Parts: sequence; C-alpha cells; structure tokens
Amino acid sequence: MTSLRRFPARLHGRAGHTMPATRGLVCAAPALACAPSAAWAHTGRPIGPHDLWGAWSLEPAVVAALVASAALYVVGTRRLWAKAGAGRGVRRWEAACFAAGWTTLALALVSPLHALGGALFSAHMAQHEVLMAVSAPLLVLGRPVVPFVWALPRRSLGRVARAMKAPAVRSAWRALSNPAAAWMLHAAALWAWHAPALYGLAVRSEWAHAAQHASFLGTGLLFWWALFRGRGGRMGYGAAVLYVFGMGVQGGALGALLTLARAPLYAHHARTTQAWGLTPLEDQQLAGLIMWVPASISYLVAGLWLFTAWLREAERRTLRREAIRAPQPAAGGA
Repeated sequence: MTSLRRFPARLHGRAGHTMPATRGLVCAAPALACAPSAAWAHTGRPIGPHDLWGAWSLEPAVVAALVASAALYVVGTRRLWAKAGAGRGVRRWEAACFAAGWTTLALALVSPLHALGGALFSAHMAQHEVLMAVSAPLLVLGRPVVPFVWALPRRSLGRVARAMKAPAVRSAWRALSNPAAAWMLHAAALWAWHAPALYGLAVRSEWAHAAQHASFLGTGLLFWWALFRGRGGRMGYGAAVLYVFGMGVQGGALGALLTLARAPLYAHHARTTQAWGLTPLEDQQLAGLIMWVPASISYLVAGLWLFTAWLREAERRTLRREAIRAPQPAAGGA
C-alpha cells in the first residue's frame, strides 16, 4: 500500500506539519457561510407557528459556502484515499465527524430555526449554541485541512504555500492559535454579543447579524482547533481539559444570569413571543436554560473525552518507561 510519506508536498509543510496559516484559512472557511444577506437580519415580520415549516433560509451565499466546503472535503478525501488507502490520512470516524458537523451547521443556518430566531430569543440562543458547541468541535475533529489541501489543483499549491508561509501570516496564526488567546476570543465573543445593545444591533442590521454568527463560529473553530489540533494538543491533555471546563463554566454563568433575571433584557422580543405562547421573560428564561444546561453538557462531554485521553496517554508513557527500565536478556543466554 502506498505510504503517506510519498506525498509530503501536498499534505505537509516544514517539519512534517500542515502549514499553520493553512489551518487558519480552513478555520475561517466555514465562517464564510455566515456572509451577510438581506434575510440574515431579523428585521421583517416575525414568523408565527403557521409559517414555521416553510421558513427555510436558502440564501445563495450561505448555500454556496456550504456546498463548496462539502465538495472540497469529499473530493480531497477521495483523492487521498485513492492514493493512500481508505481510512489513511483521514480516518473514517473523522470523516463522519465532519459530516455531522457540516449537517448541524447547515441546519442551524438554513433550517426554520434561523427564521424562528427572529421571534424567539430562545431559538436564537439554540442556533448560537449549535454553531459554537456542536458544529465547531465536530468540524475540527473532521481534520478538514488534509482533504481541503488534497482537493486543490496542483498548480495552485505552490502559490498557496508561499502565501501561507509569509512571516506576518505565520506570526498572526501563531498568536491566534495559542489556547489562552483562543479561549479569551471565544469567551469575549459570547459575552459581547449577548449584551443587550449589541444583540439589538444584530437583529436590526444584516451586517451586524452576519458578524455575530461569523464571530461565534469562527472563534469556536479557533478554540476547538487550538485544543484538538494545535498548540493545545502539544501542551498536553491536562491543559485542554482545563480550558474546556473553563469555557463551560463561563457559558453556564451567562446562562444563569439570563435565567434568573427578573425582567426581560432584550427589547426586540417584547412583542414577538406572544404568538408562541410565551411572555418575553419566559422566552429569555428558556434561552438561559438552553445556554446553562444543554450547552454546558456538550462542554462536559468534551472535557471528559479529553480527560480520558489524558489518562490513556499517561498510561502509555508509564508502559514505555517500564519497558525501557526492564532488564534486557544477556546475549546468547538461554
């Protein structure tokens, strides 16, 4: 079977690692699905229950970005597996993770959940949590860099490699992919866009709404990439566990604040919830619970997965040390 070592120019950069800036480009690519369009801001008439199942948001820019990312992954994976063998370079479970992440991303951006967010803050919150806590980690686990690189035309690889190896690009990516920086950027996006003033701007302006979704998905991809694929992985699973639990705690704290607030904080939904049988305060409390409980569970699951991997890694290191220390049989001995 052909070895992956036969194809270093396509798969790897210097020192055997995929080019850092290429990873940044791939992290940003799914966020392009949040490109602004007239329907992205919830400025029209809020939908009612009778409108729900027909309220699909088939915006050309969003659909094009989703189709392009899926096509690149499929084409690149097929080329890779044709050369190296099925399951090599990208494992089957990683391809399944990308498919699941892509599907949840498409549902969050295209399904009636998006339109429902114009009427219910709780639906808008559910959409945000899907982007940050479901789609983003699944897409990162899918290792999209390798298939995306394999999908590029050969004549384009040299130009892309030279651009991505530019010192300024590499330095910027090194700073952004630091786990602490990625954690702070993701947390800042979460808290800033749920401030009443910025949230109100997002539901009035198509550009602000696109920026809101792009920042949630983009910083989410960056955060999970730093832990699963980037420098966080080289720092060790222990640090990654702390970052994941820290993100879950601060998200849960914001959810608790929304749930326990005694008055509605978001004026936009003051007259949009009645058709759904909710008062504005009940809608806000439901949104807080969505952020507090289901979203925190997703971070808990990720943290436990990383903790289990940490224990396995510690066990492997112990076994290696014991093997090194074990006495070797004398040459020629019985």
